[in-house]
Amino acid sequence: MKLIFLGTGTSTGVPEVGCKCEVCTSTDPRDARLRCSALVEEGDTTLLIDCGPDFRMQMLRADVRSIDAVLMTHKHYDHLVGIDDLRPYTRLKELPIYADRETEMQIRSMFPYFFYKVKYPGVPNVAIKSLSHGTAFKVGDVEILPFKVFHGMMAITAYRFGKLAYITDMSYIEPAELEKLRGVEVLVINALRFAKPHNTHQTVLEALEIVDKLKPREVYFTHLMHHIGLHAKFEKCLPPGVHLAYDGLEIEI
Repeated sequence: MKLIFLGTGTSTGVPEVGCKCEVCTSTDPRDARLRCSALVEEGDTTLLIDCGPDFRMQMLRADVRSIDAVLMTHKHYDHLVGIDDLRPYTRLKELPIYADRETEMQIRSMFPYFFYKVKYPGVPNVAIKSLSHGTAFKVGDVEILPFKVFHGMMAITAYRFGKLAYITDMSYIEPAELEKLRGVEVLVINALRFAKPHNTHQTVLEALEIVDKLKPREVYFTHLMHHIGLHAKFEKCLPPGVHLAYDGLEIEI
């Protein structure tokens, strides 16, 4: 199985518009972060996690020829607004989008023309597939377990794919849901900034508490803002096996 980080930034991306800090003006490509998204590849199956405003650029950069399903984490703009650009991937087939009920309602509200009985030519040919937290399903070669985490007060979806787990925008996970991650070898988890608390996102210090409980072999922090600091400097401060993800990074599981 392969995971490709398409975007590792927070909702404003990095560089942030109008900011001249050392991260936003860095020439290190690892400090330039599009909005958060990833690909999971296994055999002939390619899964897209989230489809934000940078989707088209991400697909061109990664040269992605086919997508078999889209897995949505939640309803916020920076994670779903790019789904109209799925059109090239739906010309020959209907593309399933897996989402919880709130995310499905947001998609139907933002993109009602997807679902008209008489559709405008070229409208994405997609089908919303409702998922339930804790109920596994399979797409092609990949078995997927969606589970619940909290983004502030809102329950959102994270995913486990065998030995890999992908979590973004989390501020809290219930103990019973955390148990679903036992045995994970590679953990992708959000870490907005180092220590200053945030109402809806966890910090690096809070993410490290989860890491200590699960003890995965490798950890990759994503959904990072510019306040995280320069990649080259901050990466050296992390414990063994813990890394800052960056756009374009590919890992084998």
